[in-house]
Amino acid sequence: MTDPNQPSPAPHDDRPPVPDLTVPCGVLPFHLEQKPVRGRLVRLGALAEALLSRHDNPDVVKKLTGQALALTAGLATALKFQGSFSLQAKGDGAVPMLLADCTDDGTLRGYARADEDKLALLNGADAEAGALLGSGYLAFTCDQGPDMERYQGIVALEGETLAEMTGHYFQTSEQLANRVWLAAGPRAEGWRGTALILERVAGEGGIDPEMDEASQKDAWETAVTLASTVKEEELLDDALAPERLLYRLFHAEGLVIGQPRPLSYGCRCSRARLTSVLEGFGDADLDEMAESGEISMTCEFCNTTFRFARSEVRGGSRAG
Repeated sequence: MTDPNQPSPAPHDDRPPVPDLTVPCGVLPFHLEQKPVRGRLVRLGALAEALLSRHDNPDVVKKLTGQALALTAGLATALKFQGSFSLQAKGDGAVPMLLADCTDDGTLRGYARADEDKLALLNGADAEAGALLGSGYLAFTCDQGPDMERYQGIVALEGETLAEMTGHYFQTSEQLANRVWLAAGPRAEGWRGTALILERVAGEGGIDPEMDEASQKDAWETAVTLASTVKEEELLDDALAPERLLYRLFHAEGLVIGQPRPLSYGCRCSRARLTSVLEGFGDADLDEMAESGEISMTCEFCNTTFRFARSEVRGGSRAG
């Protein structure tokens, strides 16, 4: 088999040769004992390199995508659901589309669509989400399948960074106290991505019953202040164990570490899935798609191209 981090030009099996990769401690939940603070530390590890290397994007786009992947994994693993949780940002900037999703079992995928001409105008390797995405919207969606109502929250893109945009979402849509720190970048061992997420929980269940509202607010602000001391180098350092990093930040606040959650490479494309999509088109549309008797479809997530003989694809009833 060829390098699994490289797209297959013409896979013959139902699924392309993508990485069989799992990070056992991808998400580490924690809380502060008897305080209204819980959180998650996400470390994508080698998964970031495997996901981001599928596309030949500039580093500034890979950085944004890596942050989105880590953020999505952290938010998804805080929910009890069956299906997929996704982040989608659409704007009029150099990155008009940013998408990441994570399933309930921790399979992760994502991509960014970049406009090369607009990227050239930015002329900045350190451009943040606000400059890259432009004006548009940010949406978080929990999809539990056709038999369950889909939940979606949408807000306008506001903020310079993806972390600030997420904070704006929670403040306006969920009305929850939430702080996010994101980091992604190239390391000697490949790309890495991390998210540190703090949430203020309701004053019940595990919180000191004698702690009044003012004390709870003070505990939350203390946790935010401590988390704000974290450096990007610490977030992205594989040699610094996630438990050790959390201890550095919160050891004096009654840190309690929970059960780690795995994350894995999670593109769900397949020939069968794409065949079903093609069969929804009319014959005239399929004839127009075909070149030299062949139809090509590329998965935007893993950048793998599937090729189908036109003679093997039956058109649906829809008129061309």
